[in-house]
Amino acid sequence: MTRILVLEEVSPAGLDLLRAEPGFEVQELYENSPDKIRAALAEAEVLVVRSKTRVTAEMLEVASKLKVIGRPGTGVDNVDVAAATRRGVVVMNTPEGNSISAAEHALGLILALLRKIPQADLFMKKGKWERQRFMGAELNGKALGIIGFGKIGTEVAKRAKSFKLDVLVYDPYVSDAVARDHNVRLVSLDELLAQSDIISLHAPLTASTKNIMNAGAIAKMKTGSY
Repeated sequence: MTRILVLEEVSPAGLDLLRAEPGFEVQELYENSPDKIRAALAEAEVLVVRSKTRVTAEMLEVASKLKVIGRPGTGVDNVDVAAATRRGVVVMNTPEGNSISAAEHALGLILALLRKIPQADLFMKKGKWERQRFMGAELNGKALGIIGFGKIGTEVAKRAKSFKLDVLVYDPYVSDAVARDHNVRLVSLDELLAQSDIISLHAPLTASTKNIMNAGAIAKMKTGSY
């Protein structure tokens, strides 16, 4: 019997799939009790976490039977992957699981930002109608800079094209051929910062991307950009 420990709430449908397997035993433990978590970890062969739980080297020391860490989602920056690898524990994520949802959400936020939708909504709820104050700006013809052109970044670019946005991409791992296939412009980070009217960040959190949008980067952005 393979023991699966789930430390954060995930889709019930996903848990049902696991429980349907005759060789799996699923334990859900959502309590913030170190002693209970430690005891459960000692027996777990599979650990399922989302982004809140930090899987440290110390936790892995306790989880001596652990074989797999499953992360429903994309980022694994909350998992000490190096420590897991040293112990022979496989770290798995689901990079395509929410790509479209995240891309749609990003476009929704961009629209809300440029069209000043939250501010206008707040004024309307107060019984105020100040149309000129919340005219906002059109997306049409503007330059969208995407940092990180993975699953989510490519989906954002597809949708941005329907708004007639000029899409610039910075990703050191993307080839010119991939950029041509998606009809985007592959540029350096400095070029993206200087030319973009809107910047959308879709890179995983790693040592090379942490604080990529620091004060120095922001200083290089176009005046009035988002």
